Amino acid sequence: MRKAFLLISLTVLLAGCGTGGGASGTADQTNGQKQFQGKCAGCHTLAAAGSQGTVGPNLDDAFRADKQQGFKESTIRDVVLVQIRQPSPPMPANLVKGQDAQDVAAYVAAVAGTGNAAPAKVGNDGKSIFEANCSSCHTLKAANASGTIGPNLDQLKPAESVVQHQVEVGGGVMPAFKGKLTDTQIGAVAKFVADNAGK
Repeated sequence: MRKAFLLISLTVLLAGCGTGGGASGTADQTNGQKQFQGKCAGCHTLAAAGSQGTVGPNLDDAFRADKQQGFKESTIRDVVLVQIRQPSPPMPANLVKGQDAQDVAAYVAAVAGTGNAAPAKVGNDGKSIFEANCSSCHTLKAANASGTIGPNLDQLKPAESVVQHQVEVGGGVMPAFKGKLTDTQIGAVAKFVADNAGK
């Protein structure tokens, strides 16, 4: 009941000033998925996106009960849009804007809590692993990443052994990836960061 009240309250907020209004009628869920995987997947769990981030809320858990209770997809879309536009730390403001924000909200509303997992697409290429798991939190020019939650790796220029240890055990808001990525994948992403940071 409390969750339903919260969901309804957040939806009502959409009508207020400063929120940018509710979700528009048109959205490109394919772009929403691409934006989510590039900017949100490192922090959120969403089975359909193949993401297992633990920094932010698990979006499948957050919306599963709402869907089971019959909330409209448009209502969930509006709630997601509010959270994008008015985020709580550590989520940075303006992570996605304009139509991209609309598209991400539509995508999340459509797939969250459905239990439909996307097949894993990340192989053993360090850059691909970084883009899928780290780019939403870290800045690294070589991966076109500009995340601000974790350290700027171009400034930090960490050694490969330091990156490997950090990826394995995590720390602060960063989750541990040991058991989520293979040893080969952890080694590949560590080498990619060490070889490219600051270049």
